Amino acid sequence: MGSHGHGEPPSAPSLSPSTRRPVCAKCAKPIKLCLCSRFASPPLDTSISITVLQHTHEIKHPLNSTRVAKLGFKNISVIHISDVNLYARLEIHPLKAEMSGSEPAQLGSSTVNGEEVNCSIITDGEKERLEFDKSRENPKSGNGLLNAQLNLNGGDDRNGIVTKEMNKYKVTCSPTSLTVTVERTAKPNLNWVPKTTIGKSLITNGFRVKKLHTKKKSNSTEIYEIVEYDMIVPPNSVLLFPNEKSLGLDSVDFEVKNLIVLDGTWGKAQRMYHENPWLKLLPHIKLDSKKESLYSEVRQEPKSGCLSTIESIVFALKKFGEDADRLDMILGVFESMILDQRRCKEEKFSDLSQP
Repeated sequence: MGSHGHGEPPSAPSLSPSTRRPVCAKCAKPIKLCLCSRFASPPLDTSISITVLQHTHEIKHPLNSTRVAKLGFKNISVIHISDVNLYARLEIHPLKAEMSGSEPAQLGSSTVNGEEVNCSIITDGEKERLEFDKSRENPKSGNGLLNAQLNLNGGDDRNGIVTKEMNKYKVTCSPTSLTVTVERTAKPNLNWVPKTTIGKSLITNGFRVKKLHTKKKSNSTEIYEIVEYDMIVPPNSVLLFPNEKSLGLDSVDFEVKNLIVLDGTWGKAQRMYHENPWLKLLPHIKLDSKKESLYSEVRQEPKSGCLSTIESIVFALKKFGEDADRLDMILGVFESMILDQRRCKEEKFSDLSQP
């Protein structure tokens, strides 16, 4: 299971024994710059839970703002995610089984007119259809097998398993689960999945997703598989991610219970988005802010309006009606961390400029 961080009431910092200089084991900052004591109240218990998908390159970054979020919020989980270098398999199951139909057929087959036949997905431009193996034509069914098609943009997959295999990824829909295998830098298209039986169930009921990541040992040809995370995505989850299908916060007309945020550089966040394609099944929201990030000169952002993870969380939660004053207090701790960095930078520059 991926690692999780949960906010706790501020307490006396403890020293990390594995570093040369004293470091707080809780906020991972040097003791003289410890953040823990800067919180004047216990972690904020928001009605909306927060899930941060953090790229592994961000974990030890001295200016990563998720450390502030972990201290400031009670209802928060942090999942660590790395790039796919070989391939990964994502197994996705709805939290409630509310689907009818018969038991699924074997992988790579479907049922037409009561006959189980081999099938494959054929892609012709933007159109997709299910083509059946002509060698299995059943005389009782006439040409019905040869002409049968499944419209993946509105078809019903209750009677079997549908598999779509494209460049660098493979998607398998059964009546009870969704499995996606991705290779390095894959960009799966799951636009058709929400209209299948399993897709509707995942979106309505929420789901459990497990990522099995295949990696290669360093200086070796041996490969191994790990469970990178095994997590619950509850109903009414939304993804804070700007793209063409994202809603502005003022346009959200449904209840939000879980806010998912990607923590990484813009390039890493985009790669996490594609290599963990279950994210594409969620409603997307975006910030309408043009304000400059508090990071300013200490950490470069791609453009105006691109905010840190903690700023994005605070801005969104304010829009959803959470306690604005308490949210500003959390943001104030982040700002103090940035001021520390600026001061250290100025002191270092001053020392270097001394004759």
